[in-house]
Amino acid sequence: MYEFDRTDIKIVNLLLEDGRMSASEMSRRMGGISERAIRYRVDKMIEEGVFQISAVVNPEALGFKIKADVWLEVEADAVLEVARKMAAFENVTYVACGIGQNDISIQVAAKDTAEIYHFVTEVVRKVPGVRKTTTSIVPIVLKDVYQWRVPERIAKELSENETISASK
Repeated sequence: MYEFDRTDIKIVNLLLEDGRMSASEMSRRMGGISERAIRYRVDKMIEEGVFQISAVVNPEALGFKIKADVWLEVEADAVLEVARKMAAFENVTYVACGIGQNDISIQVAAKDTAEIYHFVTEVVRKVPGVRKTTTSIVPIVLKDVYQWRVPERIAKELSENETISASK
């Protein structure tokens, strides 16, 4: 379990600005911490699963201009099996199991609404165990998961010597 402190929060937020930012640049911007210490902390946080560094593809840049959220109502004994099938589709960018009115939530990227319609009606609805779907076209995304930052209140609550535990 990694003990996360204010310095780690600053490092993570700098990497969110630019995932390729060098330890020397972070050291310069943060002041008071060496490049070596930053590299050690980054390596440790990655090893402990606190965050990962990866490329984020913009589907719109590749012609997938339409996003849709699709909620699935599924037979009780088929939820995980259906969710795994949804995760295997190339045009599905997000899959989650939920509790409540809908059992599974997916997000689909497509070139146009006709492609969304075809995928939902001819593919998703025909997966064994799927009882019902509800689809909503997403015209604007203001914040996505890769833009999420450690809440400022957590950083403010931590004194310089305090830590919070981060587990995988």
